[in-house]
Amino acid sequence: MKRPMFSMIRSIAAAFSALFLLLAVSVTSVQASTVEVKLGTDAGMLAFEPSTITISSGDSVKFVNNKLAPHNAVFEGHEELSHPDLAFAPGESWTQTFASSGTYDFYCEPHRGAGMVGKVVVK
Repeated sequence: MKRPMFSMIRSIAAAFSALFLLLAVSVTSVQASTVEVKLGTDAGMLAFEPSTITISSGDSVKFVNNKLAPHNAVFEGHEELSHPDLAFAPGESWTQTFASSGTYDFYCEPHRGAGMVGKVVVK
């Protein structure tokens, strides 16, 4: 009689352990997010919209060509993050992921003189 009881307790303990492991994995897995930045405002201004973005490490920024092309995004001192190719077509886009915390200043090469600058703050 003692043998079946021990087996049942062991099975219940194994089930609870598996459930706990499943819950722990699902709680600790955090999904990265993507923030969209328009290149040229909806009103037709030569600006990034929004011009300042705050994200978490591992998140991405999707740059989308909007108005008054051509546009690009060059990051000061961070060639690895820069997209020097010009976007001409409306809706043309690219995504950049930021792995390290810090502040990253960027600009549109053709429109920097017009004040088309932005900042990504990664926490």
